[in-house]
Amino acid sequence: MNNKTIFLFISLLAIACNKQEVIELNNLEVEHLIAPLGIDSPNPRFSWKINPDTPAYQTSCHIYVDTDSLSVVNRKAKMWSSSQETDRTLIVYNGDKLQPFTKYFWGVEIEDEAGQKSKLAVSKFETGMMNRANWEGNWITDTTDINLKPAPYFRKEFHHDKKIISARAYITAAGLYEFYINGKKVGDHRLDPVYTRFDRRNLYVTYDVTSEFQQPDIALGVLLGNGWYNHQSTAVWFFHEAGWRARPRFCLNIRLKYEDGSEETIVTDSAWKTSLSPVVFNSIYTAEHYNALMEQPDWNTPAFDDTSWKNAMVADAPSKNIVAQAMPPIRDVEELNFSKMNKLSDTRYIFDLGRNIAGVTRLKVKGEKGTRLYVTHAEQLDSLGNLDMSNIDVHYRPTDTLDPFQTDIYILKGEGTESFQPKFNYKGFQHVEVKSDKPIDLNLNNITAKFMHSDIKQVGKIHTSNEVVNKIWDAANSSYLSNLFGYPTDCPQREKNGWTGDAHINIETGLYNFDAFTVYEKWMADHRDEQKENGVLPSIIPTWGGWGYDWGNGPDWTSTVAIIPWELYQFYGDDKVLKDMYPSIKKYVDYITSISHEDGLTDWGLGDWVPVKSRTPKEFTSSIYYYVDAQILAKAAKHFNKTEDYKTYSELADNIKNAINKKYFNEQTGLYDEGYQTELSAALYWDIVPEKHRQKVAGNLAKQVIKDNKHIDVGLLGTRTILGALSENGYADLAFEVASQTTYPSWGWWIKNGATTLYENWDIDASADISKNHIMFGALSGWLYKGIGGILPDENTPGFKNIILKPHFVEGLSSFEAQHESPYGNIISGWKKESNKVTYHCEIPPNSTAVLYLEGKDVSQIGGEKMKASESGNEIYSVNLATGKYEFVVMQ
Repeated sequence: MNNKTIFLFISLLAIACNKQEVIELNNLEVEHLIAPLGIDSPNPRFSWKINPDTPAYQTSCHIYVDTDSLSVVNRKAKMWSSSQETDRTLIVYNGDKLQPFTKYFWGVEIEDEAGQKSKLAVSKFETGMMNRANWEGNWITDTTDINLKPAPYFRKEFHHDKKIISARAYITAAGLYEFYINGKKVGDHRLDPVYTRFDRRNLYVTYDVTSEFQQPDIALGVLLGNGWYNHQSTAVWFFHEAGWRARPRFCLNIRLKYEDGSEETIVTDSAWKTSLSPVVFNSIYTAEHYNALMEQPDWNTPAFDDTSWKNAMVADAPSKNIVAQAMPPIRDVEELNFSKMNKLSDTRYIFDLGRNIAGVTRLKVKGEKGTRLYVTHAEQLDSLGNLDMSNIDVHYRPTDTLDPFQTDIYILKGEGTESFQPKFNYKGFQHVEVKSDKPIDLNLNNITAKFMHSDIKQVGKIHTSNEVVNKIWDAANSSYLSNLFGYPTDCPQREKNGWTGDAHINIETGLYNFDAFTVYEKWMADHRDEQKENGVLPSIIPTWGGWGYDWGNGPDWTSTVAIIPWELYQFYGDDKVLKDMYPSIKKYVDYITSISHEDGLTDWGLGDWVPVKSRTPKEFTSSIYYYVDAQILAKAAKHFNKTEDYKTYSELADNIKNAINKKYFNEQTGLYDEGYQTELSAALYWDIVPEKHRQKVAGNLAKQVIKDNKHIDVGLLGTRTILGALSENGYADLAFEVASQTTYPSWGWWIKNGATTLYENWDIDASADISKNHIMFGALSGWLYKGIGGILPDENTPGFKNIILKPHFVEGLSSFEAQHESPYGNIISGWKKESNKVTYHCEIPPNSTAVLYLEGKDVSQIGGEKMKASESGNEIYSVNLATGKYEFVVMQ
């Protein structure tokens, strides 16, 4: 009996018993966002989930789209009404042309195998500009002086006498902005717009400001920050020399619809007024300085006297490509209290947050007028209890003492309790020093911390009986979020750069734990912006057209171009990013081919970065990633029915694999090169090893790990492969031993030494590469879902339509549970040990199936029959599962 037959039988049985509940749908999304405001896609993607309380196996769906909600509810939609025989829950719009600035309603209903229809579920979305030509007015700024430090204010007053039924604000900026209406900040976003290559693509954000326009007198205010656009701080990456660099600028359109049917658009132009603000310096890299003595109270409210302000200056647009920022915004996601305070004097205090985060601090303080506060953020203290910046300021190259690293400066106006929180900056820190030039009185109530990051949804959860492993998983999550600011970064303090290698090594950690699809989709557009005509990509993305193209890149790093689109397809079943990136992948692979050696290998790359001790040849790892890219390109070509490309790149991948094995593999010994952990595990994990030698190589890897005292001896590249290569090839117990070690070198060693985030170096006393909030060694978190929980996507039916479950009941754990919310719903895989018995439980979401593999001496389904082992007799049991909850007993 196959899975569909099981669903049909269950459905018919329920109908016969008069117990069938009406199917309900939820989690309706457009472009992977809930009811998005201001999207540009002419063919948006619609998706939904089946409520697990009313499970069903979908056989068809009907989509309705219209501007009239009643037309959708009554199933009489004119824009698009489409019936499709599909079990997929992601459909691409193919109706009448969508118009800009328009609210659409959409509904979906499904039918299951028993012929029962679901309730109609309805949601909405709204289009934005959709085309650059729809922008009105001008980009404006205040000056052409890129060295002017204070941030500029802009304001415009507006009066209306008619009832406004709809008001939408569309704002784009080169740099950063905060937008105000009648003195109140619009929205709760931080650091908008998200960083892009400014001379190639600019993002805009849409706001519903209808409620703010219900009074007749309106004052619009905008404060601009430098961001990455006007980088005034100096560091080794030379962003102050970026070709796009200019004074920040913005363009704002507010489209108003009146009750009488008329419309009006407020635009930016030279009639806007501008003045310098109290934000006397701001740098996305270092900090922000604020002089409260320069405040202009009520500058963004009606009737403010702006006669001393000058008119704004019309400026050129940074690029010709302005598109919607269709992704969760950066926010102050969590407010945290400091746990300790050390008062060194009445002018110097040191605070301890108790954990490492990315974000800012908020001060509330009283003091004498003109008192200058220095608020310095650091990750560690020295032996005397003072702030120690030596691990994070190594790449900063200041030209003077006016811009101290990670140090906000605030000058008090001396009027009661004053509050300060930077607007255009974030830092990485655990400890904060507040130093003043005049006495102040502080306690723990005077300071709080804001944990900032892209506000993506958490979709994964791990819990084990090993508290150190739980803390490692939590630390990996904290590091991942600390390094997600509209693009994935390496660390939130000394760099804030989008290092490509860090990102693809940790893509599974990201996707198992968080719904980051839209962030990666945006970042792949950044890749397209940065790719040169010859196919070369820089090692950090975005960059400015200079740094990163001639150092640090190569297939071991910039394989993001292929690996991330492929992984998004595997996790979501959505192939749009893969399709968008296909030309870029092809161009990239062709470039590597053009510079590869005569033997078909390449040594272009960085190698296994920051290894413990053993150094794997760069040519070996770079050639493996060359193979991975070619293999993904071949698979994508097959998926998109590109027959010739499939043939060409399949042959190329085979040739690269053969060349690697010819040079580095010794068939007699079963070793690759010197037999180091990265060498053996990378060959196994990425399927380089000939099948007949696989177990021999895996055995050699196990021997090497045991020789290394069951500890890691890998760098960045090896962290993704070492645990998976062991657990996938019969050594899951050993993999867990390595993962759960608490002595050097290990993840647990960091935890035992107080880490709440992951570090940049295995050696906590190293002289270099010692950031304490780094994501690059975070692949262990993704491995927990795969290597212990055994939750795997099926490449033949991506998006967890069919789930592969291969749990491992490892020694050293008495219980384990992994949960992952897939596009179809929540997947659970967990187990508990009692003596020689393991009780395994799993949950398969509606509209999904699974193949479960269990290993043991005897396996029985609770409430079912005893299972039969596979024909190979290796005590591997398999069973096909439909939607539902299951329990099995496994005898070990």
